[in-house]
Amino acid sequence: MPSATPAATAALAAAHPALAHRTLGSTGLTVSAAGFGGYRVDVEVEEHHTALEKALLGGVNLIDTSANYSDGQSERLVGAVLGRLTKAGLVQRQQVVVVTKAGYLQGQNHRQSQERKQAGRAWPELLELEPGLEHCLHPEFLADQIGRSLERLGLDCIDVLLLHNPEYFWQWAREREMPAPEAKAEYYRRLGQAFAHLEQEVARGRIGCYGISSNTFPLPADHPDFTSLAEVWRQAQALADGHHFQVIEFPCNLLEPGAVLNPNQPGGRSLLELARELGLGVLVNRPLNAMSPERGLLRLAELEPVQPPTPEGLLDEIAKLRVSEEDLVAKLLPELGLEPGQSQQVAAYLTAAPTLAEHWNELQGLEHWRHLEGEYFLPRIHAALQFIHQTQGPSPELEGLLNRHLALVKGAFGAVGAVYRAATAQELARIGRRAAAADPLWGQAASLSRLALRALWSTTGVDCVLVGMRRPAYVAEVLDELTAPVDQDPRRESWARLAANLA
Repeated sequence: MPSATPAATAALAAAHPALAHRTLGSTGLTVSAAGFGGYRVDVEVEEHHTALEKALLGGVNLIDTSANYSDGQSERLVGAVLGRLTKAGLVQRQQVVVVTKAGYLQGQNHRQSQERKQAGRAWPELLELEPGLEHCLHPEFLADQIGRSLERLGLDCIDVLLLHNPEYFWQWAREREMPAPEAKAEYYRRLGQAFAHLEQEVARGRIGCYGISSNTFPLPADHPDFTSLAEVWRQAQALADGHHFQVIEFPCNLLEPGAVLNPNQPGGRSLLELARELGLGVLVNRPLNAMSPERGLLRLAELEPVQPPTPEGLLDEIAKLRVSEEDLVAKLLPELGLEPGQSQQVAAYLTAAPTLAEHWNELQGLEHWRHLEGEYFLPRIHAALQFIHQTQGPSPELEGLLNRHLALVKGAFGAVGAVYRAATAQELARIGRRAAAADPLWGQAASLSRLALRALWSTTGVDCVLVGMRRPAYVAEVLDELTAPVDQDPRRESWARLAANLA
């Protein structure tokens, strides 16, 4: 399949005149002001197919994914949907800008890495970070990853290839007590080495251009994990005047405005100011997932307020769950005839109430609780109950006992969730009021999530905001917002006013 072209992307924008489009830096490509973020999509989920199709048919023409998103399944989704729509003649490949990333070794990549190490062929300059996570930007690894991504995407050419979070190097260097000047020199040397290889990939026609996706571009210049765009640009310039380093990606949102406000580039310029001066395409990620110092991760979308239980009421729900847990462990587990170690593990999986009673009021916020509930507590509880069910065999008595226990789990977990939901709803309402007051255009947005997006794509220098549109309803909201009359302006005063009001 061919690659995106300036003429074809401009034609697509002309076919959707009501939808906001921008020029992606100096690439010549025209892209929708919102891009389809592929972080949490999977080729196995039909709703994700529907959402991506709706976005592409509605005029969204930039897709952002990565080799490690859903362990490669995100790229497979992009390939499946794009292939299907182009084959049907509903979308032209040349009209769609596909962005993917390389650098992480997780899942399949990590398993392959372990096999290579056992065979004495470890990837050069591999960063071993923690169990199940490695990182590498060496040319040999990048060449391998580009080939695998092309296969999953079903493409001949990746339009934009980004080095994914190279700042992991700083963690690795600190753990090895590498002197700061030496670490800095090595960090940028490795980036320059990667750029040199990516120039070769451009010449081969496997990628159209390249860049970096880094969470640390917007940080203060004295932060130990800071990645300097000015220094990165020097590495690219050292290759040739006609280099293809053309796109950067970083987080920015209502609570993290560093890209607009931090004077972290030479001459006191901000990241956005320097990027625009250099003609770089700018992709913004995490527009709706903001890190709050007070509440941790916040989803910038309205929450219906709820009436939380009193602390006494919440502890009463947890106490009822604790009695049920103790009864199951004391009365049911001995009947299963398990080995001591196995019995202890099942009991540990069943027991959540003591932890909740001690720590329910110490969490960072609603998203932290949702993560603990969905990724830790509930999977363990359901695994234990399923094991008990399978081991003892079905009976009306057992079914009733387990269902009563699950009802108590729901009651206790619901009470904890209500406490954090109520606090988060209040915090989000406060953010919405302050953001609406910071800029008249922002205040006209119909919802907090739309305000959060409008604040970004109304800011000069932002070419495309990457939005997680996993559901067709999310796509519909974004498409509607993209038809609002929005003029770009630096809006530094608006962002500064918001930051001061939220301090």
